[in-house]
Amino acid sequence: MARARRLPAGPAHSGLMLLTRLADDLWIHFRRLRFLGVETGARMTIVRLRGGLFVHSPAPLSAALRAEVDALGPVLAIAATSKFHHLGVGSWVDAYPGALTCACPGLAERRPDLRWDRVLGDEPEPVWAGELEQVLFSARSLENEVVFFHPASRTLICADLVFNLAAHPSRFTRLVAWLLANREPGATWLEHVMIRDRPAARAQVDRMLAWDLDRIVLSHGPIVEHGGREVLRRAYAWL
Repeated sequence: MARARRLPAGPAHSGLMLLTRLADDLWIHFRRLRFLGVETGARMTIVRLRGGLFVHSPAPLSAALRAEVDALGPVLAIAATSKFHHLGVGSWVDAYPGALTCACPGLAERRPDLRWDRVLGDEPEPVWAGELEQVLFSARSLENEVVFFHPASRTLICADLVFNLAAHPSRFTRLVAWLLANREPGATWLEHVMIRDRPAARAQVDRMLAWDLDRIVLSHGPIVEHGGREVLRRAYAWL
C-alpha cells in the first residue's frame, strides 16, 4: 500500500500563538488549571502523523486554538489518556466528528456523555502504529494512564506519570510539591500509596525505559528537555 504524503509544515511557534513547536511534527499547548485549589497548569500535546493529527490530553477548544490546529492538518485521533484528563474532550468531539476518540480504561464509564470509539491499551491503534508506541500504566489504577512515545523526536508524552512542580511560580504550589516530595521532575510519595502491585508497575516502567527517550512532555510543570530516561529511572527506582 502506498504511504500517504506528509502534510505541510504549518505554523512553527510563538508570538501570540497558542501552539508551540517543540520538534518536527510535535506541538504543545499550555493552559492554566487548578486541581483541588492548587495551580498546576496542564499541557496538551499534538503529534502530526502521516494521516493527520494525534491530540493527547486535549485542552478546551477555542476558536483561536482551532484555527492553529486546522493549519497543521486534519485531526485524526483524540486521546484522553488518564481518568483525570478529559475536560476538553467534548469540544474536540463536536468540532471533529470524524476523528477517532480514545479513552484510557475506566474513563468511558466516568464520562458516558461522550462518544468513545476505542479503549486504549498496550497495543497502538492501526492509525498510529509504527509512529507512536504506548504502555498502559495500569499499576496506577487511579489514573489508568496510557503513556506514549514518539520515536522520531525521542519524546515520551505523559499526563501524570511525571510531575515537575517544585519550581512553579506559585508559592502555594511549590509548598504542595514539597509536601508531596516532588523536589525534582518525577513522581510523588502518592505513588508509593497508590501502586499496590509493584512487580506489575516495575514491568510497565521498564517497558518505558526501553524506549530511546530523551525529552519528556508532561502535563504539570516544565518539560524535561534532555535526560528524560534518567529522570524516569530515578522517579520509579523504588519499585
